[in-house]
Amino acid sequence: MKHIGAVQVVVTADEFDREPTLAELDAIELESPVILAEVDLLDAQIKTLDRPENDIDTRRIRRARKRVLTARRDLANRTADASAPGGAA
Repeated sequence: MKHIGAVQVVVTADEFDREPTLAELDAIELESPVILAEVDLLDAQIKTLDRPENDIDTRRIRRARKRVLTARRDLANRTADASAPGGAA
């Protein structure tokens, strides 16, 4: 009986067998406020799944959506400022 097995080097690609680079970690850190705000929004939406929405739930979701939009705006402004050539005169 022949042993059928894959060669380890072929199966495991080097590209996926590494730690994140510093640039990738910086990008994650830059986007973390947006990620956290989206998690809060999802939590608020999940809380309303098994019961009818009331005024408190509606306000909670509205505030969470506002935090997501604010975090996205801040991220867009930071990335736009960082990529703008030159500087203020």
